[in-house]
Amino acid sequence: MRIWSLHPRYLDRQGLTACWRETLLAQAVLEGATRGYTRHPQLERFRAVPDPLGAIGDHLAGIADEATARGYRFDRSKVHHRSDPALHLEVASGQLAFEWEHLLRKLSIRSPESAAQWAGIDLPDAHPLFAVVDGPVASWERAGPPAGESDPSQS
Repeated sequence: MRIWSLHPRYLDRQGLTACWRETLLAQAVLEGATRGYTRHPQLERFRAVPDPLGAIGDHLAGIADEATARGYRFDRSKVHHRSDPALHLEVASGQLAFEWEHLLRKLSIRSPESAAQWAGIDLPDAHPLFAVVDGPVASWERAGPPAGESDPSQS
């Protein structure tokens, strides 16, 4: 499960669709509607806020907004709850940099044209749910850097 902190504009078609599906799964987990993935580390940051379902709903809404901007039709009725007022979670710059490198590696294989489009960006915009603060890769992040690469938060 990858619930991107990056703005959905950077995701290719496959990535945007996968993020939508995986975040819907996260919503089901937070609602107690599934027994799988209940201990998934990516959910820690959502469980840490007063309104986890609102936060995950706001994340889904950001993905749906990007889908709409591209002419796709994601079923917004699947977003069960939104926060009111809108929540803003923090994401550390190191986490954002880590995810950015991870996404660019994926895009270079799966969608080289998308990777080329975003080449040269050091630190991308965050998903609208997140406010960027200085800091390292998140403690809940389990995907380490590939062998031979250093942690981007340490550079």
